[in-house]
Amino acid sequence: MKIFVAIAFILILGSLGSALFFLMKDKGKSDRTVKALAMRVGFSITLFLLVLLAYRLGYIQPTGIR
Repeated sequence: MKIFVAIAFILILGSLGSALFFLMKDKGKSDRTVKALAMRVGFSITLFLLVLLAYRLGYIQPTGIR
């Protein structure tokens, strides 16, 4: 589960980086920035839902502050 979450964070950051790249390169004349940011939102929502599902199925447990 830790590896999956780490991969998801890398995908989210990669999508954010590509949006910045497209923003700087296209100067607002293309919709590639919007598509990259939409993908980032999709990755974030998917990660959130999968963490909730993993908690419900018992794959992860809350540990609290130690």
